[in-house]
Amino acid sequence: MNSIVIQFPGSNRDRDMIAALSKISNKAPTLVWHKETSLPKADLIVIPGGFSYGDYLRAGAIAARSPIVEEIKNAAAKGVPILGVCNGFQILSEAQLLPGTLMRNASLKFVCKTVKLEVTNNQTFFTSKYQKNQIISCPVAHHDGNYFTSPDQLQRLEDNQQVAFRYADNTNPNGSINDIAGVFNEQKNILGLMPHPENLIEKAHGGEDGRPLFESLLEALT
Repeated sequence: MNSIVIQFPGSNRDRDMIAALSKISNKAPTLVWHKETSLPKADLIVIPGGFSYGDYLRAGAIAARSPIVEEIKNAAAKGVPILGVCNGFQILSEAQLLPGTLMRNASLKFVCKTVKLEVTNNQTFFTSKYQKNQIISCPVAHHDGNYFTSPDQLQRLEDNQQVAFRYADNTNPNGSINDIAGVFNEQKNILGLMPHPENLIEKAHGGEDGRPLFESLLEALT
């Protein structure tokens, strides 16, 4: 599986994502700086977590206007799978590649802990190695993870099975509407989620609940 990791000023989870992709696919991803205006051919594009541009203006808002984002949009239109984690989710939302927005946590505090997630849709590139309604653990670390969208858009998300993961067992850390932790685009080749599956892929991390996401991609794309 040939993968790309996009790097922005302020990215700080790119190394974790690189390690996860390298370990599970046995092939290191190609690193692409945000000012590039072209992308090498790849099976998967990943936008990792961090605090691009220091989260000034709004989390992900400045990064979403970087030159490389136009190429990401072109790849998305061709059906290339795109994964955005935490700040990557915020960037995809700001770039209008995913519906909704990520607001300040309801507590107005940074949250860093492990939460429970329910796998809402397991019929995608990203989730096929999970069971539907499976409850998994996953760490979160964010200040702006409160997912929100309009009532009409929320109904469309639910009807189209675009909700990928929900916070489960009363562990919603940010106040997200309908406990939404991750969403797909309509074509389901783009996934954004606030939790960090790359930080739970081996026993040394304390568990492997994030590993099936990468194994799902590996199976689908090789």
